Amino acid sequence: GGAVDTDGTGLFVTTEQCLLNPNRNPTLGREQIETLLAGSLGLSDMLWLGDGLVNDHTDGHVDNLARFVAPGVIAIPQATTSDDPNAAIYADAASRARAHGLTVAPMPSPGRVEVDGEVVPASYMNFLIANAAVIVPVYGAPNDRAILDALAPFFPGRAIVPLPSDAILAGGGSFHCSSQQMPGK
Repeated sequence: GGAVDTDGTGLFVTTEQCLLNPNRNPTLGREQIETLLAGSLGLSDMLWLGDGLVNDHTDGHVDNLARFVAPGVIAIPQATTSDDPNAAIYADAASRARAHGLTVAPMPSPGRVEVDGEVVPASYMNFLIANAAVIVPVYGAPNDRAILDALAPFFPGRAIVPLPSDAILAGGGSFHCSSQQMPGK
């Protein structure tokens, strides 16, 4: 799932909107959640971001907002147009990450993407890291090419493969949401 992401060193990232949502963890607070994740997943540090993307039906899964691309390095989109519905969310996430001591790798945003006149939570951050490739959702947006170029330096030896994600997005999520990663040895 996309409720948390990790850089592999014990540092995790999530959103308050997701893990502190009463419909998910009605009796748990921040410290209790961190204790549970420490025991089950090896968490040693947690970066709490605020809200997830506008109209995200997952209650703000972080895999649509921010992803680790190296230990201590987190990729976060930045708005490139004035009508990007997530501009303030991106800015807040980057500010929190920097305050936590992380390096922020700014990524292009797909901008405003609509289906039937409604803003949808289109995100390039919902990429899937596979053994030999990184599968990146694209939307026919102006920044589709720019995200491929921005991600490539972080994944040497892996092909950066764009795939249309409009149909998956209409049902909710994208490639990372639709997968279960199995770490190697």
